[in-house]
Amino acid sequence: MQSESRKIITGITKQKIMVGVNKVILIGNLGKNPEIISFPKDGRRDDTMNPVVRKATFPLATTEIRKNKDGEKIEQTDWHTVVCWRGLADIAEKLLRKGTQVYVEGKLQSRSWEDREGVKHYATEVVAENFTVLGNRNRNDENQQANDPFANILTNDTEPLGDLPF
Repeated sequence: MQSESRKIITGITKQKIMVGVNKVILIGNLGKNPEIISFPKDGRRDDTMNPVVRKATFPLATTEIRKNKDGEKIEQTDWHTVVCWRGLADIAEKLLRKGTQVYVEGKLQSRSWEDREGVKHYATEVVAENFTVLGNRNRNDENQQANDPFANILTNDTEPLGDLPF
């Protein structure tokens, strides 16, 4: 009996134990167009032929609507800073605009830095692993449609899909 329980305990300790999970899923609207910054890949700023790493940063608003005790609707909006790197930054620059509704998957990352006056600053950001454009909040706005890469995909001239086999 004692050796049997020792086997069970030994078996448990050999299994991999998950240390933690850092996963964020957000659906919200962009507060402004993505801000794009390019960094030299090797850190040198003097060589213009250097390959670059691109970073896109944008604020994302998520809104939760609930009712209070009196039955009144209460909206609570939280703002998140989303960061996209490399190829995802290029896609964000092309597709995302202020007001666009987007689904973002990523992880939380906290960082700190000291400014020139010696004041320490802290930031927590969502580092995006991928995103999906869900829609555009101002779909009827002509200016918004002119900047929307998806605006001309479906038009009145689009043929109906007809009977689909599934």
